[in-house]
Amino acid sequence: MPSLKFSNHKIEDFAIQVTFDPKAGEGNVVYNRSLIRNEDLEFAISVLKDANKTGVSVSGLVKFLASGEKIADFVIPKGCTGICTMCSITFDGLLIRRGVPVNPIGGGVVEIENRTPIRFTDMILYEHTTIDPLQVLMSHKTTSVTNVMRMGSGRLLANIREFHMEAEPLVGEVLDELSSSSYSGILDVGMPNIPLLGVPVNPEYIGIAAVGGTNPMAAIREGGRWVQTSSLKGLIDILELEEIRDF
Repeated sequence: MPSLKFSNHKIEDFAIQVTFDPKAGEGNVVYNRSLIRNEDLEFAISVLKDANKTGVSVSGLVKFLASGEKIADFVIPKGCTGICTMCSITFDGLLIRRGVPVNPIGGGVVEIENRTPIRFTDMILYEHTTIDPLQVLMSHKTTSVTNVMRMGSGRLLANIREFHMEAEPLVGEVLDELSSSSYSGILDVGMPNIPLLGVPVNPEYIGIAAVGGTNPMAAIREGGRWVQTSSLKGLIDILELEEIRDF
């Protein structure tokens, strides 16, 4: 009988397979897969565009799949459109590739005021759950992503990880590369030994928080539309994704 796999182990499994090169704009990234009803496609596209413009999404890259199309071993059901978006765990993969050991801490809800992250108000630790925390929190309707997009204040999905302070220069290099890439999900970076957004880190470690990749889907749900999201579904060649602004 297979044993339970906790979220921190799933993250590690996918992160070590990331081959994304921010400078070249190529390689594999981790993706989330969502389903919406076909009639809600135009609404979803408008939300994804707004999420990208206002910085509440990991990336503006997206892949739409029609009913009957297949991705990995999953077939998009009749009456539904599939949406693949970049998962923020792609960032953990970039750090690992650069030789930075990463400890995923957890996922939660961050309070935003005037477009500034204040604190995590809810948190589920990866090592204590087999289900992606952001998927759980999104299903419990704990967000107000739409308010963040429109007014700059509200509650966003986000996750946090830590790295050893000796690796800070390497992490800085990765962040510099990402600044001109299609990944824009970094929320906040802490200081050694100091809690980040209320979340403690281990001694000699630094916390770094990233926007959750499922925020646009939470905003679609807040708009009264049906959406079903599955996080950490696998890896996809970034060249298969298109800019949402082109739709």
